[in-house]
Formats: sequence, structure tokens, C-alpha cells
Amino acid sequence: MMSIEEAEAEQERLRPLVDLADPGPERVEYVAGLDVGYAGDDEVTGAVVVLRAATLEIADQVAVRQRASFPYVPGLFAFRELPPLLAAMEKLTVAPELLVCDGYGLAHPRRFGLACHLGVLTGLPTIGVAKTAFVGRHDEPAAERGSWSPIVLDGDVVGRALRTRDGVKPVYVSQGHRISLDNACSHVLRLSPGFRLPEPIRMADRLSRS
Repeated sequence: MMSIEEAEAEQERLRPLVDLADPGPERVEYVAGLDVGYAGDDEVTGAVVVLRAATLEIADQVAVRQRASFPYVPGLFAFRELPPLLAAMEKLTVAPELLVCDGYGLAHPRRFGLACHLGVLTGLPTIGVAKTAFVGRHDEPAAERGSWSPIVLDGDVVGRALRTRDGVKPVYVSQGHRISLDNACSHVLRLSPGFRLPEPIRMADRLSRS
């Protein structure tokens, strides 16, 4: 099993491979949501649901349950969650053009959260969308859907607190790989027509629990 020190070193090694210059696609045909469910302390289920972006209908879905191979350490969740997620992605029959994962990208202590790690390993444009704030500071965005405020960490913008429904708690969006923050937020809004969380993540969360 990889040690905590080795995992942190691996994040530092891979971090320079993150591409923040690519604006990413403005429109895609297929988008995948990724989430991980937990059963006790030692089992994790990686769920990937591919939706048709235009209709939000399910085109493909896979769930893989495995024994966790890394401890539960804040800032290092990727080493616990990546193995079942990558195993599930390998079983897909419909290839996504964009990944939206329940987690963080740049909004991470080492600027290399799960979304960055996934993006670098798969080469796909990747967005991190989290339910709660993790690092940095942000003001409360205005109450209207589409309003946002920057998440600032050590003087750098690492994401946005984005309001996806009027008067409802925002989600926390950060770049993972090969997509601009503007495009990432546009996708998140387009994929969240009726609920706080984007549909791909909602569907993946449901599958990971089933």
C-alpha cells in the first residue's frame, strides 16, 4: 500500500501535467458523472453514469465495488476513490467527452484534487463539483441562479461558489483538467436544470448507493 508521504509526492509529481490553458469544449454530446459510495470502512463503489448532454438521458452506466486500498485521509481521497472509478470507466461502452466528478480540482491544498487526477490520467476535460467548501475563502454569491463568487486560496482563484438554483446553497466548482473555469461553470449550470447538483453527479451518486 502506498504511504501518505508517497501519495503526496505523487500529487506533486503529476500536478505540472494539469492543463489550465485549454478552454475545453463549450458543447459535448456525452458527459459522465462520477461518484464513489462507501460500504463500511473498507469497501468503495465507483459509479460512472454517461448522459446525453442535450436530453440528460442515460446512455451508459457502470458501477464497480472494490476493497479500499488507501486510508481515509483528507486531501488524498483520490487514492481511495480512483481505482474503482477507473475500473468502471474501462467498462463503459459509450465514451464521454467530459467528466464531472463529485470532488475538487484546483480547490485543494496541493492544487491537485480528484478532478485534476482523473483528468491527467484519462486525458479528458474534467470538472470538480463539490457540495461543501474545502479550501480558500469566498463571499456568498447573490441569490439568483447563475450568480457566483471566486474561491481564493493564497491569493489565487481556484474555483467558484456557483448558485445553481435561486436561493439554494451554492456548489463549489473547480477546474480539473483541459477546461476553463468559465466553461466549467457553464456546463454545470446547463447540467443542473432542476436540482442543486448537476444531473450526472446525482445519477452517479444514486448508482453508487444502489
